[in-house]
Order: sequence, then C-alpha cells, then structure tokens
Amino acid sequence: MAKEVVGFKGELVWDATKPDGTPRKLVDRSKLTAVGWRPKVSLREGLAESYKWYLEIVVEQME
Repeated sequence: MAKEVVGFKGELVWDATKPDGTPRKLVDRSKLTAVGWRPKVSLREGLAESYKWYLEIVVEQME
C-alpha cells in the first residue's frame, strides 16, 4: 500500500534471511473496539497524509 501511495514503480525485494519485523506484536485493539472506538483515518489515508506532509515540509526544507 505504501508503494502505491508514494507512486513507487520499482520492484520490492525481500531478504528472507533477515527478520521481517518484531518477533511479537503486543498491540491489541479489541478492548477499544469493544467500547465503540473506531479509527477516524484509514491506513491508506494516513499514509497519504503523512507522505504529503513529508513532501511539503521535509523535502521543501531540503531544497
């Protein structure tokens, strides 16, 4: 999804000999959802907004 959001056209290559993340995921949102909490922003929208911010703020400062 991140690849699509930023418009990356290349190929992603994974090194299967290396770990692919944290060995244990400790986050569980089931208690939050049980009391009615729902995210206000989808993952795709959050990625897009973050990338837009990055381009506007970080990249602009580098120029």
